[in-house]
Amino acid sequence: MNFAIRTEKLGRVYKIRGGKKTEPRELVALEDVNIEVKPGELFGLLGPNGAGKTTLIKILTTLLAPTTGQAWVDGLNVETEPEKVRPRINMVSGGESSGYGLLTVRENLWMFSQFYGLESGESNRRIKELLEVVGMADRMNTKSSDLSTGLRQKMNIVRGFLTDPQVLFLDEPTLGLDVGAARDVRQFIRHWIDLDPSRTLLLTTHYMVEADELCDRVAIINGGKVLACDAPSNLKHSLQSDAIFRLEVNRLDGRGVKSLESLPGVKQFIHRERDDRAILEFILSEEQVLGSVINTLSEDDIQIINFQKREPTLEDVFVNLVGSSMAEVEKGETPGKK
Repeated sequence: MNFAIRTEKLGRVYKIRGGKKTEPRELVALEDVNIEVKPGELFGLLGPNGAGKTTLIKILTTLLAPTTGQAWVDGLNVETEPEKVRPRINMVSGGESSGYGLLTVRENLWMFSQFYGLESGESNRRIKELLEVVGMADRMNTKSSDLSTGLRQKMNIVRGFLTDPQVLFLDEPTLGLDVGAARDVRQFIRHWIDLDPSRTLLLTTHYMVEADELCDRVAIINGGKVLACDAPSNLKHSLQSDAIFRLEVNRLDGRGVKSLESLPGVKQFIHRERDDRAILEFILSEEQVLGSVINTLSEDDIQIINFQKREPTLEDVFVNLVGSSMAEVEKGETPGKK
């Protein structure tokens, strides 16, 4: 099969220099990454900040050379054939600068289209069409410096789609957007990929809902390694035999935490303190283990305010693989039971 994107034992190590008397130390950003993305797929890289997602995208878009391994985009080696790869791709990053503030939205987009050699008339037609799709047709002649953060990011999104690339890379495209703007961008992304089965899109995100809603397949990445890769439904189904409960109790303040972690049948346990209560989340090997959990809480005089059983989510899959939630990994907090 001809893959739109393929990596083979891809690795990237950064050398971080210290002082004059300190030897450079190494930071492993990617390690033995093997992914295969089919033409027409909307493929997601899901992981916390610092997981290696942006490094991987920079390699695939020829902005960064790998330390080890190889990568191909549209059948071309990104390290040895970068000049052939670049006309076939485009990339948009969330939170990036948004063109020249003195230029209007249309002027910024038109200028960018010329870098790719688009014919001027075709460029103007696409600009008008895409701005209408994202609800910005009335802002075509507005200076980009006068746009809100959400509208500037929508303009960036249009810039990525404007050249109709064979393979499009979106790195955290909804970062910093409000709920409404993020929803509009997600709808546009899914619409674009559905229009043409030859198009391929690789999306990085640390938003579970975004990966679940948009992606045909998701690779969960943490610490530079791909831990799992499958359709979101299949990843969640892998936990279907487990019992997942969320309990709300009065503050633990350290009481019973070790006891709960060590209970037989508790596969994963995370607790968060919130004001005057605590949220306890359990992945149990079977429902009967809940009785032991409740008995342990009762013995420590901990009151259960509310509890519910729920279906697995991608967050649960991540917790099961890593041992802590995405938020805790980003904060550098101690992981839960592994």
